Amino acid sequence: MIRFNPVSSRRYVAGQFVWFLLWVGVTSIGLYLTPSPEGHGTHTELGLPPCPCVVFFGRPCPGCGLTTSFTATLHGNLRLAFRAHPLGPFLYAIFTVTAFLGLWGWWNRKRIDATSLPMRRFSAAAVIAFVAFGVMRFAMSPHYGDHDPYHQWVVASRSAK
Repeated sequence: MIRFNPVSSRRYVAGQFVWFLLWVGVTSIGLYLTPSPEGHGTHTELGLPPCPCVVFFGRPCPGCGLTTSFTATLHGNLRLAFRAHPLGPFLYAIFTVTAFLGLWGWWNRKRIDATSLPMRRFSAAAVIAFVAFGVMRFAMSPHYGDHDPYHQWVVASRSAK
C-alpha cells in the first residue's frame, strides 16, 4: 500500500513533479524512436554509443534492451518488448504509475512515503530481481556475433580513426 504524508508547500514535493516530467520525457522519446528488431541498440538512434558492457565483454548488462523494451511497449509491440528485456514492460508500468502518483501528490501537497515497510520491501524485491536477472543474463547469454549492430558500430568507429 502506498501512503502519502501531507506537506505545507509544493516545494517539499518538487521531486515528485520532476519524476513526472522525467516520465514525460522518457515517454516522448520512446514514442519518437523506432524499436530495434534485434532487441537492443535502440538508444543508438539518439547518437549514443553502444553499451560498454557489450563493447568490452560482448554480453548484455542488466539494463541492455530497456530502451528497446520501453519503446516497443509504447508502440504496442509487447512481444518485442519482452524479448528485448523481460522486466522492461513491468518497469515502464511501475514508472508510469509512480509518475502519476507523484503528480497527484505534488498537486495535493502530499509526499509519497517511501520509507513505509511495504514500499521498502517492494523496492528491495525489485532491485534484487533486476540484479539477479542481470547476473544470470550476463552469465548465460551467448556472445553477440559480428552481425550485431554494436559490433558493426565499434568496427566502423575504429576504422574511422
